[in-house]
Amino acid sequence: MEKGIIVYQSKYGATKKYAEWLQAMTDYHCVETSKAAVNEVAQYETIILCGGIYASGIAGLSFLKKNIDKLKNKKIAILCVGASPYDEGAFTAIKEHNLTGNLRDIPLFYGRGAWNESKMKFMDRTLCKMLQKSVAKKDPNTYEPWMKALMCAVGQDCDWTDKKYLIPLMDFLKK
Repeated sequence: MEKGIIVYQSKYGATKKYAEWLQAMTDYHCVETSKAAVNEVAQYETIILCGGIYASGIAGLSFLKKNIDKLKNKKIAILCVGASPYDEGAFTAIKEHNLTGNLRDIPLFYGRGAWNESKMKFMDRTLCKMLQKSVAKKDPNTYEPWMKALMCAVGQDCDWTDKKYLIPLMDFLKK
């Protein structure tokens, strides 16, 4: 049995960057979810799923949901990547929304991603602009952390990726 594999789904590149950093730090095999075959993934002792957060969902999580019965005896962890700064309440909400049923006990980690409107697909850019307009109507003193980040990123390219976000996940892998 092989040591570990990183399965990732990245829309704009930040999650892929984290997956590649993890690969360099662990020597694990790395594959996109679209190219991952459960029978190959099941040959590894440790499985790390990396996925971006989009509309409160974790990209690539469907791979685990669909195949958890074949992978349940493995050491599994999930790294979710989002544009907002870490916020305990938001993180708990993401966990409760996504990790249900057989996924409930899988450790979840967070890495801050990037924001680049020029790379966004039309629909994503449109939804973000609508969200920005909605948030702009609120009193800035009442903004939640994700709202502040959204409003500060308007019209800018921001890259908040940092290897420091991988430290808790690396500590988990050492156990």
